[in-house]
Amino acid sequence: MLNQNKKKFLILTFLISLFALISAYFIEYILGHQPCNLCLIERIPYIIALIIITINYKFNHLEKYLILLLVFVFLTSTLISLYHLGIEQGFIKESLVCDLKNSSKILSKEEILLQLQQKIVSCKDVTFKILGFSLTTLNMIISLLISIVFTKIYFSYDKN
Repeated sequence: MLNQNKKKFLILTFLISLFALISAYFIEYILGHQPCNLCLIERIPYIIALIIITINYKFNHLEKYLILLLVFVFLTSTLISLYHLGIEQGFIKESLVCDLKNSSKILSKEEILLQLQQKIVSCKDVTFKILGFSLTTLNMIISLLISIVFTKIYFSYDKN
């Protein structure tokens, strides 16, 4: 029974990760909401999860370790989202991560004018909400739930 639930949750996590990435790109490129640097970084765990779950189907004998790796991936995602949420809410000041596009190299007048014309999104600006929640908040909740379930699966792995 647990083995079936484990497989179903792996498939569900794959679909959630795929949906999260497709949604992020849809919101960015179709709806025109520019992401900040932390928003871009928050996509990376979902890409890693897709790769790990795909690898799991090829190398099923490594499943226990890949599940543990997924726990760490989604815990990392939770921490990144929590940090981003702290910036959005004003509890944490923006860091250099939020300012990666504006490097400190010396620019010509033309480059400075070009940068001023570009819309640079701050990490504290919420440009898109679903049901009143920022995408960062939703990402934090989803990542935390996935990491909790994978932790339970990992610790019950040897009980089968």
